[in-house]
Amino acid sequence: MFLRVLSQVEEALISLLLIATTLLVFLDVVMRFGFNTGFMWTQELTLHMSAWFVLFGTSYGIKVGSHIGVDAFVKLFPRGMRRLITCVACILSLCYCGLILYGSWIYLAKMKKIGIELEDLPIPTWLAHGMLLVGFSFISIRILLLLWQVVIDEADGFRHVDEAKESMEIVEELKEEEVTP
Repeated sequence: MFLRVLSQVEEALISLLLIATTLLVFLDVVMRFGFNTGFMWTQELTLHMSAWFVLFGTSYGIKVGSHIGVDAFVKLFPRGMRRLITCVACILSLCYCGLILYGSWIYLAKMKKIGIELEDLPIPTWLAHGMLLVGFSFISIRILLLLWQVVIDEADGFRHVDEAKESMEIVEELKEEEVTP
């Protein structure tokens, strides 16, 4: 239940951020080049929405295996060794996420205490940059889930996009299309 809600929230937020960012940039371009005017706050808002989009996208990418991986070396090992290497990689990734979460917590607490707002928007900096905590929490959850799948032997590594395999399949499809008119 929790994972389904997590996935739905991720997908909804990614979609919303992508649409909102695109529309905001389009509106800003039309205003600047069509009417020689614009809004001062759009660039800052777009920057922050893009940061939120990247961190949610990273978490979602771990889930669906859309990240490009350099795993040729790891694939040389037997399944048991791949599982061990993946466990080590997950633990190191969780340590990294933990450091970012800890540093973010300190940074956001200081920004809240100081009370600084964004330059062009009346939004507290700690709130706008709070995505660090949210995003890296989502990423940590995805890595923990992968670690659990490796421990219970449902997976032996990170899921990756195999661009070489996909490229070869496209080449084969094109060859077949050329042969059969």
